Amino acid sequence: MAQLSDSIEHFIKDLMHEDARVELRRNELAQHFGCAPSQINYVLATRFSVDHGYIIESRRGGGGYVRIVRMQGGGQSNLLDMLLNRVGNSVDEETANAIISNLFERNMISGREAALMRAAVSRNALALPVSAKDVLRAAVFRNMLVQVFRNVEEAKHDDV
Repeated sequence: MAQLSDSIEHFIKDLMHEDARVELRRNELAQHFGCAPSQINYVLATRFSVDHGYIIESRRGGGGYVRIVRMQGGGQSNLLDMLLNRVGNSVDEETANAIISNLFERNMISGREAALMRAAVSRNALALPVSAKDVLRAAVFRNMLVQVFRNVEEAKHDDV
């Protein structure tokens, strides 16, 4: 299953290589990969979510489509707002790691910074009951996100 999901993800990302938007027909994509449309839904939900830096739009029916839009880095404050809203008052480790990967792919953080952030939000770093871990993780992670965006803004001003 993981290999098929990886193949579908790479196929879609290859289509998006030049453009920040792609429209697909779920059934045609499922036929291409010889899988059920639900497998396409799974890949879209787990690999192309807001956490990963994408917005999914879809329309069902005969002329239905799935539109995948890569969030652009130009509106940094909009992206920060979306990520802070996504994190909210509680976030699990998997979601935090997806957001960190997205920031790394956008070159907003280095590999070392990504590793430090992952360590800070890992379940091993938070010696609390499970219910409290996600709340503390969200508070720490929100502060890290704000700092990342401050650093990006400062770097822009230093380049001028």
